[in-house]
Amino acid sequence: MRSSADRADAVTAALGAASDTILAAIAACVVAAPVVLLDGRSGVGKSSLARDLVARWPGGGAVQLVALDSLYPGWDGLDDGVEDAREHILAPHRAGRIGVWRRWDWVAHARAEAYAVVPDLPLVVEGSGLLTAATAPLGEVRVWLESPEDSRRERALTRDGDAYRPHWARWAAQERRHLERDDPVRHATHVFDVP
Repeated sequence: MRSSADRADAVTAALGAASDTILAAIAACVVAAPVVLLDGRSGVGKSSLARDLVARWPGGGAVQLVALDSLYPGWDGLDDGVEDAREHILAPHRAGRIGVWRRWDWVAHARAEAYAVVPDLPLVVEGSGLLTAATAPLGEVRVWLESPEDSRRERALTRDGDAYRPHWARWAAQERRHLERDDPVRHATHVFDVP
């Protein structure tokens, strides 16, 4: 049986290897401001991977990062958050226009301040539910991360604790619908397993 330190090391190694592969794909992109879409179920490591990609972006420079946790309108909002990202971030970026999205305030249960996404800078968007038939054409590099449920749950609840615990099953049901309906693996250019 592996210790929690061994599991953490294995996760770090898997995400590091995924990051290396994705960074090579980004470097090979012919567009000046590529878009990377990261999808996977809760607790799989999307946020950690996204931060690493931004920190190690080929050639340095500014990279925009949007986490769908800032767009989902509450615990039942997976689909609405993805549609908001498609309409207000990804489609404008692809069309060469400035996109504007509003953060969801989880405490006030309302939209909050607005943020702009400029089309001439690279963009990383990460979140559960992100890879669909409608969003896939808007990203050059499309990533699906897979991990066993017990590992994901442990990481997510360690990260978010009691704020997430009562909503785990509710959120997981939305993720299952996404998997059945959208088949995100089919839309991915890269698929990685995380222990």
